[in-house]
Amino acid sequence: MTSRIRNRRFAEKVVEAAEAVELIEPGANVGMSGFTGAGYPKEVPGALAKRVAEARLRGEPMKFGLWTGASTAPELDGALADVEGIDLRLPYQSDPVTRGKINDGRMDYTDIHLSHVAQRVWQGAFGELDVAVVEVSGITEDGRLVPSSSVGNNKTWLEQADRVILEVNSWQSEHLEGMHDIYYGTALPPHRVPIPICRPTDRIGTPYLECPLEKVIAVVETESPDRNSVFTPPDATSERIAGHVLDFLEMEVRSGRLTRELLPLQSGVGNVANAVLAGLGSGPFDGLSAYTEVIQDGMLELIESGTLRTASATAFSLSPSAIDRFNRDAESYKDRILLRPQEISNHPEVVRRLGCLAMNGIVEADIYGNINSTHLMGSRIQNGIGGSGDFARNAYVSIFVTPSTAKGGAISTIVPMVSHVDHTEHDVDVVVTEQGLADLRGLSPRKRAEKIIAHCAHPDFRPALQDYYDRALQSSFGLHTPHLLTEALSWHQRYIDQGTMRADGQVG
Repeated sequence: MTSRIRNRRFAEKVVEAAEAVELIEPGANVGMSGFTGAGYPKEVPGALAKRVAEARLRGEPMKFGLWTGASTAPELDGALADVEGIDLRLPYQSDPVTRGKINDGRMDYTDIHLSHVAQRVWQGAFGELDVAVVEVSGITEDGRLVPSSSVGNNKTWLEQADRVILEVNSWQSEHLEGMHDIYYGTALPPHRVPIPICRPTDRIGTPYLECPLEKVIAVVETESPDRNSVFTPPDATSERIAGHVLDFLEMEVRSGRLTRELLPLQSGVGNVANAVLAGLGSGPFDGLSAYTEVIQDGMLELIESGTLRTASATAFSLSPSAIDRFNRDAESYKDRILLRPQEISNHPEVVRRLGCLAMNGIVEADIYGNINSTHLMGSRIQNGIGGSGDFARNAYVSIFVTPSTAKGGAISTIVPMVSHVDHTEHDVDVVVTEQGLADLRGLSPRKRAEKIIAHCAHPDFRPALQDYYDRALQSSFGLHTPHLLTEALSWHQRYIDQGTMRADGQVG
């Protein structure tokens, strides 16, 4: 036995990864751990990709259904996609090789609200889950599993899979033990009961994952780091967006709609989000809390400074330096961080009850406040909707942020009509770019359009947007939401044809 495998019967199942993958039948649906590059299996995916590649050389193509919590890492998604080893991928991905296969039509992909995945699996909507491959940071003397740096859908994978392969990763901090809250009280209707969370700090479950020994067909030992998400320092655009968000929050406090403690924060991943969090650290707010998907650098820094008292999430998404700090001081975070299954971290009931302040990035917004979070030019998937929908529809205030242009100024992220809809105008309260902020609450569609064009559009595109809207007021089929249907998506077609959305053909 090793220090991380403290149960002799589990220790007896230790094998090499190459031996473990031989126990996965071709065509199987495989549920793997992993969420934003944290807590994914490090050895089994590579061994499985090698097995697939060898089978292809023999003329025996082999594919698997790959289900995870969210995005993983190149050595999982990328490795299996590169050898054509994935049949259906769900529920979220960010790997460039995987993305290319999906957009080339060589891999099926189902994009799902992250809070819905567990329920769909319990319903059997995707078929049987044959094998679970789950990273843990340890196994206790009595056979309970110490979760890793992400929880994601691991509880569901372990419950639903016929067979289980565990990766025990000794790189993960031993002080993760006790930092998790695994709730086993969910059920399908008509047996569903309320989720008893009234504050982000509420513990309602156990620190451990459960898995019957008889399900475990192999245990693989690893000592490999998570994929580190490298965040560049906030640029001027990100800082301006953050400044607008912070001004808005201060205004909400002055109006009496929020207190100085705000409400639980939810923040998507990325440099803009980290810039907003950095601003919160230097602003007038104190005693903050978070109920979110991931804890990234900005939140860790707020915890370290004492500005953020507690954070509940399902995973970490940290840069190399932040991971080093966390692993060094992990024990000190135990009373301030909780990691939960994503069906709880993203649960609409809990998000609505807590009144989260949701901040998420987008691909584009249209002049009426509809949001595209996932597709380029209406057809090419970028990543996926992730948890933004779980939070946006149920948040106390739903904020979407984006730079006003992309591709060096060739693309306007404010368009007449979005080319794909992920969040309708009904779920969007605030749109922010570096140009300004549009508070859309209580506004009719025409008032929304006037505000978004005036406050959020880039000056290079604002006149064209205003011209479109003015002509729509004269020629639209109706005046509630005026549109020129023959032109509504012409900006996207122009980019496809000419490489720019600008009518003058200039890139920037």
